[in-house]
Amino acid sequence: MATTSEQDLIDVITQDHREVERVFAELERPGVDPQRRKELVDHVIAELVRHSVAEEQHMYPAARRVLDNGDELADHEIEEHAEAERLMKRLEGMAATDPEFDGLVRDLIGSIRHHVEDEEKDLLPKLRTACSERELRELGEKIVAAKRIAPTRPHPAAPDTPPANRLLDPGAGLVDRLRDMLTGRKV
Repeated sequence: MATTSEQDLIDVITQDHREVERVFAELERPGVDPQRRKELVDHVIAELVRHSVAEEQHMYPAARRVLDNGDELADHEIEEHAEAERLMKRLEGMAATDPEFDGLVRDLIGSIRHHVEDEEKDLLPKLRTACSERELRELGEKIVAAKRIAPTRPHPAAPDTPPANRLLDPGAGLVDRLRDMLTGRKV
């Protein structure tokens, strides 16, 4: 496996996608007790929020810069993020025993799988072609760095595009990590 410094944008993004899919697979297994399901959902929400924030800060602006249809692709991906974020916000405070919980989890999984397929079949190959290896490595490093300080909870009303998201996301991330620590939320 490549070290973080050797990973490029595509490696980092697809690795995140595989890790989220592993959590989804566990969530879909029958017989997972409600406490464990809630822990898994909290974990996957934190991972998805960090991933989305990093993409919105670095990958989508790069797509806008280097791809002929970059604005259209980025806008589409950001809209999919917004849809997933609305689902995550509804799930955030919900008990796993709530009658709506399983349906919302299924909706979130379907939404994310669709988004992953879009990125991996369309956007990422286009970026691989349009960017140099150096650009892709630098973007990968920026994604990893952004995830470290990104929020861990959904903030549907927060800005999704630079420069506002780059200014506000680290502060929201700090507050979220403090909340996680104080509430014992394991992410």
